[in-house]
Amino acid sequence: MSEIEKIANTVVKLAKPKMQPKNLFEAVRKVHPKATKGEITRGAFYAVIMAAEKYPDTVHGLHSLAMESRKDTQDDNQ
Repeated sequence: MSEIEKIANTVVKLAKPKMQPKNLFEAVRKVHPKATKGEITRGAFYAVIMAAEKYPDTVHGLHSLAMESRKDTQDDNQ
């Protein structure tokens, strides 16, 4: 299993409805302390893909969280 897959699995386990991206980053970093924001963001998008296949009802919330975390990552790079 790749590191992104591991992060994605962690995202799925830790993500909650209306969770702020900052809180998710902090929670994921407790499990994956060396993960970068970019890796966590890619893991969140990967989680969306996994959820679409297995849990279609959870996709909307994960997608929103992934998009927010992507925006946060882009803001950090500017």
